[in-house]
Amino acid sequence: MKKLIRRLARVSHYSPLSSSSQTRVPEGYLPVYVGDEMERFVVSADLLNHPVFINLLNKSAQEYGYQQKGVLRIPCHVLVFQRVLDALRLGQEGSCDLEYLLSQ
Repeated sequence: MKKLIRRLARVSHYSPLSSSSQTRVPEGYLPVYVGDEMERFVVSADLLNHPVFINLLNKSAQEYGYQQKGVLRIPCHVLVFQRVLDALRLGQEGSCDLEYLLSQ
């Protein structure tokens, strides 16, 4: 898991499969695709060490394996992921219980 976090923390940009366009991601951030909709989010690499993100990374590894190619995919509902990001942004650590958010 630590190896995966280190590798993801070094991501500075993402090139989509289409070579005609390139979407830049600021240094220190990484793109993740969330849910069945594969909605794209750009999150700070600092969040990767947060317990709720470690939980999400574990779920991702269980679902897709540790050898994912391309961008990181997270098997979580988009609304739940948005709630987690909002709670972390507002400093509401208690609101970040992933199991609680998944049950709503």
